[in-house]
Amino acid sequence: MAENYDVIVLGSGPGGYVAAIRCAQLGLKTAIVERELLGGICLNWGCIPTKALLRSAEIKHFMEHAGDYGLKVAGKIEADLEAVVKRSRGVAKQLNQGVTHLMKKNKIAVHMGEGTLTGPTSLTVKGEKGEEKLTAKHVIVATGARARDLPFAKADGKRVWTYRHAMTPAEMPKKLLVIGSGAIGIEFASFYNDMGADVTVVEMLDRIVPVEDKDVSAFLEKSLSKQGMTIMTGAGVEDLNVTDKGVKAKIKAKDGKTTETQFSHCIVAIGIVPNTEDIGVEKLAEMDRGFIQIDGLGRTKSKGLWAIGDCTPGPWLAHKASHEGVTCAEAIAQELGNKDVHPHPLDRANIPGCTYCHPQVASVGLTEEKAKEAGHEVKAGTFPFIGNGKAIALGEPEGFCKTVFDAKTGELLGAHMVGAEVTEMIQGFVVGKTLETTEVELMQTVFPHPTISESMHESVLGAYGRALHI
Repeated sequence: MAENYDVIVLGSGPGGYVAAIRCAQLGLKTAIVERELLGGICLNWGCIPTKALLRSAEIKHFMEHAGDYGLKVAGKIEADLEAVVKRSRGVAKQLNQGVTHLMKKNKIAVHMGEGTLTGPTSLTVKGEKGEEKLTAKHVIVATGARARDLPFAKADGKRVWTYRHAMTPAEMPKKLLVIGSGAIGIEFASFYNDMGADVTVVEMLDRIVPVEDKDVSAFLEKSLSKQGMTIMTGAGVEDLNVTDKGVKAKIKAKDGKTTETQFSHCIVAIGIVPNTEDIGVEKLAEMDRGFIQIDGLGRTKSKGLWAIGDCTPGPWLAHKASHEGVTCAEAIAQELGNKDVHPHPLDRANIPGCTYCHPQVASVGLTEEKAKEAGHEVKAGTFPFIGNGKAIALGEPEGFCKTVFDAKTGELLGAHMVGAEVTEMIQGFVVGKTLETTEVELMQTVFPHPTISESMHESVLGAYGRALHI
């Protein structure tokens, strides 16, 4: 006999486990199906453990520049790669155990195994208990995504890596090729560069972190180049010859010239592929390049079947998945008769993006270029960190904050930052956009002194010719 629930969530990443918790909070009998580790890719192999790695690299960077702060460090600074990776895996394990605890606390049934949909509201699970049949009033698909391979050189975990291999390297790369300069590519490039590798980044488009504002891309490229990286934009890797000893890459540069360069290792960071094959969803939902098509609340075309996170249209970010999970759970509860929840469709314009390289990058909303393309008459203001007292005191004067406004209405259209701690500061502008703020409210907001966040205020003032410290 099949076990029956109000809601079954297929996948336990930051979208899936959050959706399950919210369903349970709303009094729904909830189960979650997971084939590998609770917490999914983000918690176990993505967002969190990579930040642990980057923190180790950041500490190493500061130690190497101790003299800039009037300090002396005896002896050569060396990285123990095995210990760095061990710390990162320990952080992931701790958080995995935390999610396990949350499942028990919220009385969510956990079924470990491969889940396959047999209908919009039913599935089978093949795992530790053999084959189980589960049914529910509603099913949420939250199966996430995986790294995309190069068609001519699939990742082998030895010389050609995805982000997953790059987090648990068997050896330290001497000369590293990173293909792709989105958040994942740049973060690993930054990590291995700080750890002492000779790093080359190849990006097909005309600038790195291409989803960011052009000014941010230009600043970051200059900063990373200054740190010793080789950055090649408008370039493409045409072939990889992989051997036991390394990787020979045929790279076509911006000028059309093709060269062959030897590397010890290669990280492929050219995008993602949704995990939607072989789960039975193709006949139940509208698909586009493997991504499940949904409405603003997560509904598919089949009644009772929902989807969230990286297996649906982007942006493919953990916090977007979690927000979708809560929205979807509340929409389901509403359909089941709960009159106290009022879910709202996701506003993609208010989703922040963060890249944890050194320096950090953070943004929300439209870039200046996109705002103009959308027909806005624009006012934009930029304030450099060199004019901020806290940034100078921290020894982090490189960076800036840029804000983009509609000149007619004063609406905040976007905010873009590069520099120290900007991934923590961006939320201020996210709240502002969500509240539909204008330049008036931001100008009247009192920012604490001394903080780097004062540069946020100054960038707003700068958009209207009123910056005080530059």
